Amino acid sequence: MDARPLELGLDTFGDISRGPDGSLLSDAQTIRNVVDQAVLAAAAARTKNIHLGTAVTVLSSDDPVRVYERFATLDAVSNGRAEVILGRGSFIESFPLFGYDLADYEQLFEEKLELFSHLLTEKPVTWSGRTRAALQDADVYPKTETGLTAWVGVGGSPESVVRTARYGYGLVLAIIGGSAARFRPYADLYRRSLQELGKPQMPISVHSPGHVAETDEQAWDEAFEGVAELNNTIGRERGWPEYNRMRFQHDAGPEGSMYVGSPETVARKIAATVRALGNSRFQMKIASGSISHDRLMSSIELYGTRVRPLVEEMLAETSTPVDAPGIR
Repeated sequence: MDARPLELGLDTFGDISRGPDGSLLSDAQTIRNVVDQAVLAAAAARTKNIHLGTAVTVLSSDDPVRVYERFATLDAVSNGRAEVILGRGSFIESFPLFGYDLADYEQLFEEKLELFSHLLTEKPVTWSGRTRAALQDADVYPKTETGLTAWVGVGGSPESVVRTARYGYGLVLAIIGGSAARFRPYADLYRRSLQELGKPQMPISVHSPGHVAETDEQAWDEAFEGVAELNNTIGRERGWPEYNRMRFQHDAGPEGSMYVGSPETVARKIAATVRALGNSRFQMKIASGSISHDRLMSSIELYGTRVRPLVEEMLAETSTPVDAPGIR
């Protein structure tokens, strides 16, 4: 079982946010706001150990060599604090955008993950496959000082869990529907697979959307409109039923996948997730839909200054799977 201290993280997909008057901001302003949010998150956490990375890097439609080069460069700039989370993503727009056939969906990820695993050794790579040009004794730069940390994001497929264990990556459970507890079989499968493959136990992270405000009612009211808009936009493309307030309240409740509420409510839900899964990291995705920048900044501050210590206290009161002595 994982004996690492629990880490709390924040990330965003860079959703377009709104200004004080409720109007949608430009793409450029949204990017500048994301930088502001990252700066605040670093200050709120009161730590010099902030790790840098993406919520997910869609490896299937990217190039493993370029992904490695980018993150190895970031690792150097950040003194070894860069991480990459590899996944297939929730959307398929990048496939035709970069000239990939959706019929190759599985093979693209499998081959590129295999190549990326070779690149992580930081030795000359010889590799061939069907989805990109072969490599012959290719030496890729820059080299890192201590090795690049890599994870694989999984949405709930047993095959994906086993593949993550086979390559020896950390596992990120992307939980966007239902309670975290129902993912316990995947956490158990991952740990069992690592053991059977003769690999060391690796960390498990949970990645879910959330929003924090002073009270539950305030957090719900602030988050609902953007969440509903996002779900209905995607739903029109995928044939989902109309998203409504009743569905939102379920998703934000104890059996749902959204961590929305007061600091106390969000902390209790995070602690319950850790007790259920034994994960050593929890990453909350902020900005689910077009919520305003000022509300996001407040949510980040509350997450760092109030949720974090509350989770620490709650896990210290009871025996937890991660034996979490503290939170970084």
